[in-house]
Amino acid sequence: MTPSFWQILLVLIIILILFGAGKLPTVIKQLVKGLKTVRSSLKEDKKKRKK
Repeated sequence: MTPSFWQILLVLIIILILFGAGKLPTVIKQLVKGLKTVRSSLKEDKKKRKK
């Protein structure tokens, strides 16, 4: 089941209310940094398994 447009919009509005417009760029930057770390860890793990 995929979320509809209205569900995604509602979640974004709730996030905006919780964090405020000022903190939102910081939260997004930290989220992206965390995702990059996870991706690099997965790539390293795959390389180790091949050897």
